[in-house]
Amino acid sequence: MGLLSNRVDRDSLKPGDHIYSWRSAYIYAHHGIFVGDNKVIHFTRRGQEVGTGTVLDVLLVSSGPARSYVPCDTCTPPEDHGVVSSCLNCFLAGGILYRFEYAVSPALFLAKARGGTCTLAVSDPYDVVVHRANYLLNNGFGCYNVFKNNCEDFAIYCKSGLLVLGQNTMGQSGQAVSIIGGPLAAVLSTPLRLVTTNIYGMAATAVGVYCASRVAGDIGMRKDVVKVSVEDLTRRLATGTLQVVEPSVPAVSPPPPPVS
Repeated sequence: MGLLSNRVDRDSLKPGDHIYSWRSAYIYAHHGIFVGDNKVIHFTRRGQEVGTGTVLDVLLVSSGPARSYVPCDTCTPPEDHGVVSSCLNCFLAGGILYRFEYAVSPALFLAKARGGTCTLAVSDPYDVVVHRANYLLNNGFGCYNVFKNNCEDFAIYCKSGLLVLGQNTMGQSGQAVSIIGGPLAAVLSTPLRLVTTNIYGMAATAVGVYCASRVAGDIGMRKDVVKVSVEDLTRRLATGTLQVVEPSVPAVSPPPPPVS
């Protein structure tokens, strides 16, 4: 691992590692927890690696890896709760293996301009991580939401036990922060055009706002983060005291009848 890449060899993997692989055109990365014995536990949207419940899924699914119709004997079929166990080959789907980094320095965190590769948060011991992943495989991780409760949120929770519980939100992945933080930086830096009209100054301001939003949004820095045991998490999900709403396509009302 290094400044430019978190790429690793399979032989270096240890049970409890948080791994990921970029999909077509680096649009998104799929994350999971390696639990040993060539198995990866990861979170999906009813078997799909990514989804919003909207028409955007046409673009996202088309960017994902082509799936073989030949079933893999070592992989579990997708459950309604979305947490699945796959062999490493099926998880990577022909992609390159990367390992997510924990407890990185703020300088290294900002040097990796793309979110979803590292965090300032500290990882728990590997046996605790594997226990959480296996427990959620049997009990679920709630409703998949690409912006609030996705595969990266699942892996980060397994590694750290940390959840963002404010405003009915379970987590905030680095990928989501990057997607939201880019446009947000452009919007927030717009009023600062009165300070400087130099294009380089405006660009530097936008970059600064983007970096600040990434640091503030990292689960290792947020103030609305709590440590939750996996048993308590699943109990809250089962009793409805913790919910994540799956986005859905709004209904389109039929046009009114013509006035005679």
